Amino acid sequence: MLLLTGATGLVGSALLRRLVAEGQPVRCLVRDPRRLGPQRVRVQIALGDLTDPPSFRNAMRGVDTVVHLAASTRDQPRGSIEELAAIATWRMVEAAQRAGVQRFVFFSALGASTHHRARLFRAKALAEQAVREADLHSTVIAPSLVYAPGDRWLTMLERLSLLPMMPVSGRGRAMCQPIWAEDVADFVMAALLGGSRPTEPSEQRSNEQRSNGAGATSERYELAGPETLSYDDVIRSALRSLHRERALAHIPTPLVSRTLRLVERLAGQRTPATWDEAELLEANMVSRRGAADAEALGVRPQSISAVLGVG
Repeated sequence: MLLLTGATGLVGSALLRRLVAEGQPVRCLVRDPRRLGPQRVRVQIALGDLTDPPSFRNAMRGVDTVVHLAASTRDQPRGSIEELAAIATWRMVEAAQRAGVQRFVFFSALGASTHHRARLFRAKALAEQAVREADLHSTVIAPSLVYAPGDRWLTMLERLSLLPMMPVSGRGRAMCQPIWAEDVADFVMAALLGGSRPTEPSEQRSNEQRSNGAGATSERYELAGPETLSYDDVIRSALRSLHRERALAHIPTPLVSRTLRLVERLAGQRTPATWDEAELLEANMVSRRGAADAEALGVRPQSISAVLGVG
């Protein structure tokens, strides 16, 4: 039995389709089963969420593999980013060890660091540390910018493109290697089905695959698309896919921060974007290995231009 969190998210929904098609027994930890759509009748349901640690224990009964994708890019009424991305992961790892889970797959972020300016990246780094130090076999997957046509971010760009100029938070110079959610899901499936990276020099391999001293192993993959682009480049690709020509208007970061914080206070959870989310667009998410880790398991990521149908 495999336990999946984040099954209604961008990567989770794509992964769930593949797991069901493979005939893999899946249990989904969800607050609202209706959000699973047609897949809800094909999986087991465990009611709960990241703010409810007792639900972890119930969800992991009879589970041998956990795929933990769930997180939050903004504070929620029942938990902060740190509580939902870091503390909840630590508690889930503890519950997995007590339940006898054999393998834990965790979705981190490329560039996550305990010293990063963005709260989510700091929280992901702490969560990653807890996963890799646990007494179970762990796989950490750290992707660059994950996108899909119609996702929340691209939908917001489409709406903003109706303006005479496209507003961009900050300078738009941060670099990323965007990777399609479907390619990410293909990679996770390959990893779950037993793929392994090709032989590497021993010094590099020791940094990526290691034993925690208790017989359990930990491996880490960096997932990146085939192109290294600035966020300005990504936005221009989105505009071309919409057949709209717009000049980019870069808004100074302090003004973006003050404006979005004010909107948050006024609109609460209804706000279309928070400062914590906008700040992620100022983070570099680049792997020196490029798409090598994805290709090592047989996945050849497509370019964002190809996915969005940009000629």
